[in-house]
Amino acid sequence: MPAMYARRPAAADGERAPLGPPAPDDESRTGGAGGNEITADGAAEAVWAASDPYTTALRTGRGPLYLRRTDGWLLPLEVERWCADADTVDSAVLDRCEGAVLDVGCGPGRLVAELAARGRTVLGVDVSEAAVTRTITVGGQALRRSVFDPLPGEGRWGTVLLMDGNIGIGGDPRALLHRMSQLLAPGGLLIAETAQLDLDERARVQVVDVAQGRALMGDPFPWARIGTPALLQLADRAAEWRPEAQWTAGDRRFVALRTRTASTNAEPPKSRAVISSQRPRKTSAD
Repeated sequence: MPAMYARRPAAADGERAPLGPPAPDDESRTGGAGGNEITADGAAEAVWAASDPYTTALRTGRGPLYLRRTDGWLLPLEVERWCADADTVDSAVLDRCEGAVLDVGCGPGRLVAELAARGRTVLGVDVSEAAVTRTITVGGQALRRSVFDPLPGEGRWGTVLLMDGNIGIGGDPRALLHRMSQLLAPGGLLIAETAQLDLDERARVQVVDVAQGRALMGDPFPWARIGTPALLQLADRAAEWRPEAQWTAGDRRFVALRTRTASTNAEPPKSRAVISSQRPRKTSAD
């Protein structure tokens, strides 16, 4: 992977290091020892990352790929759309982003790359090495780490994205919402893509590739699917959130929530978040 950012100088006493990705020799960025210290909450993410069908699909940019519940029901995964450029629905979502943007479960990086092309400060986070590699290849910045592990700029992100069903990460939307409130700045914006149906489902699933008459399966892990009404109810019961907006575009549904109070990890008011927002040129992932 290319070294895409210069090492930041250590912050002097009383100063904060700028908000942004870690220096290129941070082992967690390329999946080294630091990135493998996954917490209990992030264990499901680690299983997803180790799934051979998922890794293969991201590297090739092709499906078919599914999530399969223990009862055999299959949910198609839109690999081709994820690996393409941001579409008009994606672009409309990105138009709503404020400040520095953290894309949680960034996958192959189409949203990170589009925001970088707009000159925005953006970082993708994913536990999949293949996802991080592809994000960097298409011109984005990405960190290989569980969202439940320590992340750069906690309490200072202007917007956090949970797109493409990533509200299901860890199988517990309530816990994930709480984690998002820790990452956002006071008054920060969360944009989550919800299920097309009005449901609130917890299940154990596997990533399955059924191409060419054979089935390749990853290990089971907990996942969740939640529709807009159920997500708004969860947010309403939590002290951290107030509803901002909800909308439908095509066959996709979205909810925007805003943090009510300061995160416990928020920076003092005098601190500033400044990093370069220039888009790196496309290059090989080798």
